[in-house]
Amino acid sequence: MLDFSFVSPTQFAFGKGTQAQAGEFCRAFGQKALLHYGGGSVVRSGLLDQIKHSLQEAGVSFVELGGVQPNPRDTLVYEGIELCRKERVDVILAVGGGSVIDSAKAIAIGVKYGGDFWDFYSGKQTVTGVLPLGVVLTLPAAGSEASNSSVITQEKTSLKRFCDSDLLRPKFAILNPELTFTLPPFQTACGVTDIMAHVMERYFTNTQGVGLTDHMCEAVLMSMVKYARIVIQNPRDYDARANIMWAGVVAHNNVLGVGRQQDWSTHMIEHELSALYDVAHGAGLATIFPAFLRYQYPHNVMRVAQFAQRVFGVEMDFEQPERTALEGIDRLKAFYHEIGMPTSFKELGAKEEDIDRLSAKVLLNNGDKLGYFHPLTRAGIAEVYRLACD
Repeated sequence: MLDFSFVSPTQFAFGKGTQAQAGEFCRAFGQKALLHYGGGSVVRSGLLDQIKHSLQEAGVSFVELGGVQPNPRDTLVYEGIELCRKERVDVILAVGGGSVIDSAKAIAIGVKYGGDFWDFYSGKQTVTGVLPLGVVLTLPAAGSEASNSSVITQEKTSLKRFCDSDLLRPKFAILNPELTFTLPPFQTACGVTDIMAHVMERYFTNTQGVGLTDHMCEAVLMSMVKYARIVIQNPRDYDARANIMWAGVVAHNNVLGVGRQQDWSTHMIEHELSALYDVAHGAGLATIFPAFLRYQYPHNVMRVAQFAQRVFGVEMDFEQPERTALEGIDRLKAFYHEIGMPTSFKELGAKEEDIDRLSAKVLLNNGDKLGYFHPLTRAGIAEVYRLACD
């Protein structure tokens, strides 16, 4: 196990009706909030009105900025930064899923910075200060309610880039599983896929002596397989929804990743798909991850075989462990199909002729190689994309 430093300062309010506490939490950080959201379901469900009432009851005034899209754009971030400065906002409250939270994080960075917030996403600057941020979560997936990261798409270039800093961890996160009852099956499945990817990108490591976090990762993955099947059949199963919602936190607050080298290649490879085609992030990951494992498994056959045995119950073939590994990859792909996810370029709507363009963009900010499990060159990245075409 490697040495590590771990911080997870977010306060969580988990359970039924917890959205009523939003105003109380915001009041601890100031008197004026930016209420940031996407639109659609949070408005139609009445949740946004509930949040406004809670803020008013707590004596917190607010300004609104809706319109966040999946794969959040820099253009709305700039608008939010300007609005926060003009209105002298003290705290940002993100109401929604990962896209809303990531957009709110970018605004929180930009308000405190005199230059272009994109400097942090292009790697030119390191975060030194942010506006306080809170979350009311409506879609368990990205784990942004507990993570130190944010991903934004630059509209004019279609570049999708991330920024990491422990200063980006929300001050509080309100999690009510009931708010996810009406999620469409596709969005639910995308969320489960994203959660599983966050775990697997920590699980497939070269670090030795990490048995504890191996078993923790496996427990979360098995739980996702179990509870995803339940909620697809019964969307209003509270306990299944609750387990998925908390798994999203555990998967990405890094408690599963401490002491081990992590490999985020699949996220970097998928980011270019969602930036170019504007597809759902989870759908892109379902397409890429089995292809990534099929390309990478010869590097460490036993780790992939261990995943197959422990997570999907594949019988270990000690004489030919590659058979176990490949069966595990096939079962992962079959599970994605079972919950309604695409697993090929054709199903996703991506084009094989764009592979060279996609591969070049992946390495634009990552040097000559990508990842750590088995570093990928541009040719390796292109082969992962090609394997995802089948």
